[in-house]
Amino acid sequence: EQLVESGGGLVQPGGSLRLSCAASGFTFSNYAMSWYRQAPGKERELVAGISVGGGITNYVNPVKGRFTISRDNAKSTVYLQMNTLKPEDTAVYFCTADRGSRRYWGQGTQVTVSS
Repeated sequence: EQLVESGGGLVQPGGSLRLSCAASGFTFSNYAMSWYRQAPGKERELVAGISVGGGITNYVNPVKGRFTISRDNAKSTVYLQMNTLKPEDTAVYFCTADRGSRRYWGQGTQVTVSS
């Protein structure tokens, strides 16, 4: 089982990034997917989640209206579109796959928002 994130990088405040997380080794369409982030010196926090079919999404308050989570079950990939980025969005972003008590983590991708 593997999750591989990509799409991170350095962006100016107000800019956009699209993160991708490609899954392999398990039946992606059976798993709810989420994005977490961890900023330096802070605990890891849930950013957004999406149900197995994609019909239900949820977001932490600081990113509502700016971030959009989506999934393509045919490509076994989950995305996080991040718009109007702020310096406080700087963190390592991780994707997770959840089914019951089973959870898989990716290795993370760095997002840095700075001028």
